[in-house]
Amino acid sequence: MSKKRAPDGHGLRFEADEPLPAALAVGLGLQLAVLTVTVTIIVPTAVMRIGGAGDAYLTWAVFAAVAISGIATALQALRFGRIGGGLILVMGSSAAFIGVSITAVEKGGPAMLATLVVFAALFQILLSARLAMFRKFLTPAVSGTVIMLIPVTVMPILFRMLDDIPEGSPDHAAPSIALVTILAIVGISLKGTAMLRQWAPIIGVVAGTAVAAFFGLYDLDRIAAASWIGLPSAGMPGLDLEFGPVFWALLPAFLLTAVIGTIRAISSSAALQQVSWRRKRPMDFRAVQGTVTVDGVNNLLCGLAGTVPNTTNAVAAPLIEITGVAARVVGVATGAIFLVLAFLPKALAVVLAIPGPVAAAYFFVLLGMLFVVGIGMVMQDGMDYRKGVVVGVSFWLGVGFQNGAIYPELASEFAGGIFSNGITAGDFIAIVMTWIVDFFRPRPVRTETEFAISALPKIHDFLAGFAARNGWDDAMADRLDAAGEETLLTLLGPEDRSGAPDRARRLRLSASKGEDGAVLEFIVAPRGENVEERLAVLDARGDETPIEQEVSLRLLRHLASSVRHQQYHDTDIVTVQVKYPAPESYGVK
Repeated sequence: MSKKRAPDGHGLRFEADEPLPAALAVGLGLQLAVLTVTVTIIVPTAVMRIGGAGDAYLTWAVFAAVAISGIATALQALRFGRIGGGLILVMGSSAAFIGVSITAVEKGGPAMLATLVVFAALFQILLSARLAMFRKFLTPAVSGTVIMLIPVTVMPILFRMLDDIPEGSPDHAAPSIALVTILAIVGISLKGTAMLRQWAPIIGVVAGTAVAAFFGLYDLDRIAAASWIGLPSAGMPGLDLEFGPVFWALLPAFLLTAVIGTIRAISSSAALQQVSWRRKRPMDFRAVQGTVTVDGVNNLLCGLAGTVPNTTNAVAAPLIEITGVAARVVGVATGAIFLVLAFLPKALAVVLAIPGPVAAAYFFVLLGMLFVVGIGMVMQDGMDYRKGVVVGVSFWLGVGFQNGAIYPELASEFAGGIFSNGITAGDFIAIVMTWIVDFFRPRPVRTETEFAISALPKIHDFLAGFAARNGWDDAMADRLDAAGEETLLTLLGPEDRSGAPDRARRLRLSASKGEDGAVLEFIVAPRGENVEERLAVLDARGDETPIEQEVSLRLLRHLASSVRHQQYHDTDIVTVQVKYPAPESYGVK
């Protein structure tokens, strides 16, 4: 299979579903595991220490968080049926849950935390099964805003880490370490061969660590003191099933944070889908559902184990851009290495001994590229002034909340302080603004019919009545009728066109007025290929498409200004925008 650069310039050497040499898979998996496991250690450590849990339980919470992250990361990559995203989606402890988790441990102990995390996880799993219901609010603009806010929330920590060296070290030590790391990564990424670029991040980390060792800043004592193999002495705390006042007071905050975690999982899946294929594809919402499902299952395990919830990260997206490797086997390798690290305290010590300036420089490069991925997601469906207002306002309010510049006292007290996190605040604002925009749109009219060729007369009458109510002339009415017919014919397979109607599959059609035309939405039980993707590759593979379907596709492309096909496990939704006919259609020259 060819590994050449695609015509669009996307330099992937290995797509998500392509095989990968074992050494390369392990090497890239080691990069991801080594440089993301730190967060999975630090978050539960901070929660348990601030919350007042003992050292023995803290050790268990860290062990459980790392081990469960490994299992879930591998599960995300493998994708069994409706479970998993099929991409390199790394799981790690969720910073969004820090505030509410500390409160739960302080007021009810680890058992209360475990119970609340279980309920939040079950809510997440329910959301994944009904994700299509929230499609109008969980848009690419909202997801892109979340991705753009991730660097904003992490950068202040990285700035502090740049100078995180022991007192008494030479003044030029930290700048030298960071500079060597970042120059190695950026230099190889820009000028190295395709093969060498695959190792750019790890080469940069090794180079920076070598400079740190030269200055005596690599903590060998920590490594020597750690045991080779070990298991925590404490175990699972069990669940607090009394459902007292503390549970009911904290449950809304945990559920709201679970929604934010779900949106981050959606955003991560969308970001990885953008960079994991050579040819641009429409978003696979079935893969998104699988990603959210694993996120929920992962947190269910975290709740039963009594540790802090995890979340899906998009940290692999910029790594794919640098290395050109998106093969999902890297995710399996990353998960396996996480799992091994959980049982090897000495290996964890090797990771934790990496100096702060090295880790900061590494993440500066990756998060800078992740910000650009977020911009690409926002621009995915074009940009209008409404989307600009939603993205701009929610992004900068997220920045303000993250930096404590907007009513910090109120933000720290509301719902356990979840608005102190820029991702949570910005995401919530983006969802609310998107809901307001949708609420004030013209209300759609709807009809339901059988999903068969025999439905055409009813669709014709429905669209004719819709055009008449809006005062549109015959040219627009004919255009709507033709677009509706061709969309139906495109969705129907050859067997559906000639056979009896499938009673199990019903078609729901809605029509609403837009600024420059109409928006038609077809909802039907899923089957077949993605219409949006078939339109994108129509000219390239027209010979493989049955002639009657090719005619319908070409007519639909001519009639519609845009076609978007969202495929979920339980629903197919095709949204067709039909603009007013051009002046020539009226005979005006």
